[in-house]
Amino acid sequence: MKKLLCVSVLALSAVPALAHDGAHTLIHAGDVLAVPGSPAQSNQTIIVVDGMIEDIQDGFLEGSAEDTIIDLSDQFVMPGMIDSHVHLRAEWNPNGRLEGATLESGDIAYNAAVNARKTLEAGFTAVQDVGGPPEIFALRRAINAGKIPGPHIKASGSAVSVTGGHGDAHGYRNDILELFHSPTICDGVADCRRAVRKAVKNGADVIKITATGGVLSNTNAGTGQQFFDDELRAIVKTADKMGRRVTAHAHGKDGIEAALNAGVQSIEHGTYLDAGTAQLFKRKDAVLVPTVLAGMTVVDWAENYDFLPPNSAKKALEVGPQMQDMLSIAWSNGVTVAFGTDTGVSPHGENAREFEYMLAAGMTEMEAIHAATVVASKHIGMGDLIGTLESGKHADIIAVDGDPLEDISELLDVDFVMKGGVVYKQD
Repeated sequence: MKKLLCVSVLALSAVPALAHDGAHTLIHAGDVLAVPGSPAQSNQTIIVVDGMIEDIQDGFLEGSAEDTIIDLSDQFVMPGMIDSHVHLRAEWNPNGRLEGATLESGDIAYNAAVNARKTLEAGFTAVQDVGGPPEIFALRRAINAGKIPGPHIKASGSAVSVTGGHGDAHGYRNDILELFHSPTICDGVADCRRAVRKAVKNGADVIKITATGGVLSNTNAGTGQQFFDDELRAIVKTADKMGRRVTAHAHGKDGIEAALNAGVQSIEHGTYLDAGTAQLFKRKDAVLVPTVLAGMTVVDWAENYDFLPPNSAKKALEVGPQMQDMLSIAWSNGVTVAFGTDTGVSPHGENAREFEYMLAAGMTEMEAIHAATVVASKHIGMGDLIGTLESGKHADIIAVDGDPLEDISELLDVDFVMKGGVVYKQD
């Protein structure tokens, strides 16, 4: 186990000392991937002050008696990872469809807090939660206030969806369906404008829409386009006037392309895109969040378990197997990819399993890590604060025993997690 050491005397006269006033945290790092996409550097000291990175210097600096030294001299150090698509409120299970009618608001909030901690301890120091109940905003506030541990959260709250669409509720008696009614269900241009404004009023950092059908909605409405083109344009324009970007859940090619043509900035899933769609992504400077892990998870459920409703099981077997090929097509055609998993479908804390599918799609280890740090930080609107280890950014730092540039599975077992200069895990 690594130890936090308070240094009071100079151990070796040959070791450089840090001249400064006040207390610092000095992280002695064996290898540092400070800016994914650029080479890692060996034997570095990361200087942290008040939760921010002040500098990174060559060698293992000693500091003064007031400083705290964290010894990661035999570990690989890199920025905290970022998952661009999670659902912290819950985790799918055989009783999942009942929980909306049986859990109290407090239950949902506590579950979300537990999942947030799992996510942070897995090395994901920031997430974008796209589609969830209002409790996500309370969780975001509590984490920001330092009351509970968790990643930085950007959140959409409830998704903007059409009546009967993927973001609506299905499969219950009418009186029970009323319990699930979302204030961001909308129909027609004017109502879609209202739904976007309501989402912003509720606290949304980003507007999530369900541009097509989806797998886990208990309906046989398919996975094609569900909004009309004028509704999509109204959503994007209204979001822009409210200072928000729009990301679209989209499986079918028609819905992906309609959303991109309407000005949506990113696509979640993108299952049935093709080479032509990839060129549209590039023309629109849009980002793909592939979530292949979710696709593989629902295939496993449909093949090996019986808790999915028939409508969902059928779609799982149709959609899931396409997602690995989708990512290969997108990446080989130059689409910008941000790391995202749809965790909450898969178990919280296992987010790094997505890397396996990214490599299978043709990405290198460095490219996959770049997607989970530099690209994802910009995608969720925090590129000036996180995603790299540079002066002026949050001290969101993780470490593993081996080199993930040689073996990406190292990121499945993160040994050290610091967020904002606070150590949350040190094995």
